[in-house]
Amino acid sequence: MEVIHERCAGIDISKIDVKVCIRVPSGTGKRRRSEVRTFSAVTSGLLAMRDWLLAEGVTVVGMEATGVYWKPVFYLLEHDMECWLLNARHMKSVPGRKTDVKDSEWIAKLVEHGLVRPSFVPPEPIRQLRDVTRYRTEIIRERTRETQRLEKLLEDTGIKLSATVSNILGVSGRAMLEALIAGERDPHVLADLAKGSMRRKTDALVEALTGNFTAHHAFLARAMLDRIDACTATETKLSEHIEVMLQPFRRRIELLVTIPGVDTRAAQVILSEIGADITRFPSAADLASWAGVCPGNHQSGGRTGSGKTRHGDPWLKAALGQAAVSAARTKDTYLAARYRRIVARRGKKRALVALEHSILTAVWHMFTHDAEYADLGGHYFIERTGRARQTRRLVSQLNQLGYQVTLQTEGAA
Repeated sequence: MEVIHERCAGIDISKIDVKVCIRVPSGTGKRRRSEVRTFSAVTSGLLAMRDWLLAEGVTVVGMEATGVYWKPVFYLLEHDMECWLLNARHMKSVPGRKTDVKDSEWIAKLVEHGLVRPSFVPPEPIRQLRDVTRYRTEIIRERTRETQRLEKLLEDTGIKLSATVSNILGVSGRAMLEALIAGERDPHVLADLAKGSMRRKTDALVEALTGNFTAHHAFLARAMLDRIDACTATETKLSEHIEVMLQPFRRRIELLVTIPGVDTRAAQVILSEIGADITRFPSAADLASWAGVCPGNHQSGGRTGSGKTRHGDPWLKAALGQAAVSAARTKDTYLAARYRRIVARRGKKRALVALEHSILTAVWHMFTHDAEYADLGGHYFIERTGRARQTRRLVSQLNQLGYQVTLQTEGAA
């Protein structure tokens, strides 16, 4: 078998140690030398591993994506040699034997002969941005969970505030909750704390605020509100830091927000996940496939199975999903027209995935050509199929329903 990389290494990583196998020329003829060593996973052990690899002249290192344990190894070696992060699914597709030492040997042989390809690992500035945006997403999710716990607590007391107020943490809802915690129990007094348009719901609020709110519930509600406020403060701090980190990529954010449905926060997540260097993805199809928003290929014996999408990047897919929902609600846009075209025959979920695919395709072309989003318009599909063809189809359907149709151009007398 042809040797693609003359001096390479395979690394099997665990929490406590690292098994390293090198594959280098033996110095005698065409034979290859293979050597396996075990290093501790602490920093001193990793430094000794790096020194050994450099002494052996290793130029390419492959390692399996094992939880988060690969990160310190990858980050330590990436400046001295080419590092490949290998997908575990790709490793399984090439049969081999299973022990930690055999794993490292097998990885080294796969890299040596070019049988695997590296996964996408963004450069350090994008990795740092990704860490912060992901943590912000987790904080927002935690705040949502805490808000849901608060709603359940109010249901336990018989108070139906969430059924009357759209946001129990809005100005009116928060004032009522603070009064309840402070000891106020009169529903009329509580309802009188409503602000603005909420004052038109006074009678409904009196009914909703009548319950059995005790000191026990007040204690829990206070703790939950404090936690919600802490999450909000952390989110604000993270957002400010993200703005600073995004200064070198400001042009990319400006391009992303021109896409219907993509707001600033979604743009920040998209950039942090795919990176600013779009050349890492040879085509828009490669980007969509990596993200997991294109149909899967499951064909065997001439029969095609489910086209279920692969898992892909869950953080990116979550941001794209929110953007797709927003885009589907826009007026007179290509994305909204595409959603309506697909949802009627394929359902909402598939239509939203199709919009995610369209958004990523647009992102790839925008980043490649440094151009803003050019919307094709809400009538794109009608124009593409031809007005005459569309007109004939609609007239034919009306005739089948028993109507006599007379066509008249818009604006004609």
